[in-house]
Amino acid sequence: MELRAFVLYRQAAVHLSYRQVTVYIVRGFMSSSSLGLLLRLVHQHWTQAVEAALDEAGYGDIRPPHANVFTFARPDGIQVSELTKLARVRKQTMTQAVEELERLGYVERRPDPNDRRARLVFLTEKGQGVRPVAMAAGRRVDESWAALTGQQQMDDLRTALRRLLEQLQ
Repeated sequence: MELRAFVLYRQAAVHLSYRQVTVYIVRGFMSSSSLGLLLRLVHQHWTQAVEAALDEAGYGDIRPPHANVFTFARPDGIQVSELTKLARVRKQTMTQAVEELERLGYVERRPDPNDRRARLVFLTEKGQGVRPVAMAAGRRVDESWAALTGQQQMDDLRTALRRLLEQLQ
């Protein structure tokens, strides 16, 4: 039996989170795998490429949980509670990510002019540099996947996933 190993680990050139583990795939196994497993493995590949690009651009201190802040932050600021809802994570998880990013200089919190009890999260100048790097890396991954599978299959996958997300909301 031929065994292909997709070994995901932290290297200098490939920046992965500490939670990612070695995954072994036996020929034929992938055809019967659950959709959840397939999505997770593809997501790990995408995340690996984005993290490597961020590291190369000097943003090596950004970790996967921080991505939700960069994804949903708005120019006019956003409350942690709204970030929590949009990212669908626990408030404690989002608060920790925002605190870490604030210590690293990527975000700042300011009082919310519409709610004296709340504070808004804003990307700093340093933080604003992250999104373009991550988005460019994501586009490169999309292009490389389209080269492997064909653009039509990628478009169909994107459409199917959007439809599914719309139905789940």
